[in-house]
Amino acid sequence: MTTFPKIGIRPTIDGRRRGIRESLEAQTMAMAHSVADLLAASLTYPDGTPVECVIADTTIGGVHEAALAKAKFDKEAICGTITVTPCWCYGSETMDMTRDIPHAIWGFNGTERPGAVYLAAVLAAHTQKGIPAFGIYGEDVQDADDTSIPADVAAKLIRFARGALAVGQMKNRSYLSIGSVAMGIGGSIVDADFFQDYLGMRNEYVDMSELVRRIDEGIYDPVEFERAFAWAKTNTPVGPDLYNEGAAGQFSAADKEAQLAFAVKMTLITRDLMSGSQRLSELGFEEEAGGHEAIAAGFQGQRQWTDHFLNGDYMEALLNSQYDWNGQHAPHILATENDALNGASMLFNYLLTNTPQIFADVRTYWSADAVQRVTGTTLSGKLAGGFLHLSNSGAQTLDATGAEKRDGQPAIKPYWEVTEAEAQENLARTRWIPANIGYFRGGGFSSNYVTEGGADGMPVTMTRLNLVRGVGPVLQIAEGYAVDLPANVFDTVNQRTDPGWPSTFFVPTLTGKGAFTSVYSVMNNWGANHGAISYGHIGADLITLAAMLRIPVNMHNVADAAIFRPRAWSSLGTSEPESADFRACSTFGPLYH
Repeated sequence: MTTFPKIGIRPTIDGRRRGIRESLEAQTMAMAHSVADLLAASLTYPDGTPVECVIADTTIGGVHEAALAKAKFDKEAICGTITVTPCWCYGSETMDMTRDIPHAIWGFNGTERPGAVYLAAVLAAHTQKGIPAFGIYGEDVQDADDTSIPADVAAKLIRFARGALAVGQMKNRSYLSIGSVAMGIGGSIVDADFFQDYLGMRNEYVDMSELVRRIDEGIYDPVEFERAFAWAKTNTPVGPDLYNEGAAGQFSAADKEAQLAFAVKMTLITRDLMSGSQRLSELGFEEEAGGHEAIAAGFQGQRQWTDHFLNGDYMEALLNSQYDWNGQHAPHILATENDALNGASMLFNYLLTNTPQIFADVRTYWSADAVQRVTGTTLSGKLAGGFLHLSNSGAQTLDATGAEKRDGQPAIKPYWEVTEAEAQENLARTRWIPANIGYFRGGGFSSNYVTEGGADGMPVTMTRLNLVRGVGPVLQIAEGYAVDLPANVFDTVNQRTDPGWPSTFFVPTLTGKGAFTSVYSVMNNWGANHGAISYGHIGADLITLAAMLRIPVNMHNVADAAIFRPRAWSSLGTSEPESADFRACSTFGPLYH
């Protein structure tokens, strides 16, 4: 993206003149500016620039000024509004009636003027009109002249804005399906109604043969290809052939170099399919230069492609990463096996964090007893309850090796924070293993590394969208840690799984409730074969985003105090928040329906 959506800030006020409104103007407008300053200092767009806010030209004391603010916002790509006030205002006259963007209201907690009374009144109006809004009210009373934003208020303002910006960045973009359904996987049955009604996105489709056409007809930048291929031979050299030594049909060294060249071309072409390329226009390929406006994509691969051509793992791993022959840059979101639901899960995580994503099979639960039986080692610490082995054939970001550090601990950072040394270390830690030709007949390569957890484990969140007939989408969230295994345990697990694929070992945080009574229970309740894994504990942000989109959360381990949803949710029950979430999402319906 070259332009990004903005947050609109609406300072509302008691519209009564002759002294009342006049006495509140400065304080009300100061609240708006303080929120804008907070968000600009706390949040960034995917290119690293500060988030922008647009403040209404005047305070809003009635419907006329509300309309003027709306007209201004309509010209500014506003993706969510935050209404602020220290006082009583006329609720339904000052509220924002826009139905397809999220809304929040901060009512100042002070005794001199009843900001809390307005907050309650306007939230009730939002609920009554079917336009859910998030209510923000500080726990502690502030003095009337206090211009600070309390920590609890700031946390909610930032959480709301982060979610609204994710909503805005998805709107009117595309999911590009390259190919069709991979191996009967439900998530790769791309559901256009879900993308349109819930995310505001369109669906674009190309056959995998488009890659062959563009390779055969030279529809890529040949100068960039030569530079990219030279970089690839140096930085992503073909590794040892762990699978095919002596096998019939084993590829020669010359074959593998040719395959690496083909893989680089696939990478260039898929990037161009997603984002377009001015260079293609200069080369005379005007139609292809436009791309598909894809903020996310998926590549089917198996099996119609991989039975004849090399697999897509190299392409997917490089595009999901933040470093290549062009230096450091934002990642693309590209789902292997065209699992569009996991692609959407990766997209949620990315837009909330600006960090690249791990795409993995939720492959195996290893109990402590099973580890003891096969290795003789007793697990302890975070591993005492066992772990989940997350591993696929090599299509996940290289930024997940653990080479990137924050305060000396393994991390996954936005591209503008990654040092050149860290980027090079990610590459150095990654081997490119020739694919098992019994599984991938056309050859190809798998990235091969182990995610370093560090002394305390790397904080990560695994999430997954699933579709339920008659209900729609539901979201699962599991916060936890990427952990290191004892060397002998890793050797045994790795050999029993697939020694040429990347591995992340995950321990979810247990709460003793629902699916989080044990590590086994998390595995046993996971809704699909894939998961999207993001750096950091972002479950609360995902819950807020899901509520904005009206997607219920059916499984999570986020503390109750961190959950932030629209106030209307409490009107549908407070004793069982998960059930209320389902009822609210059903009642108010998809954001764009």
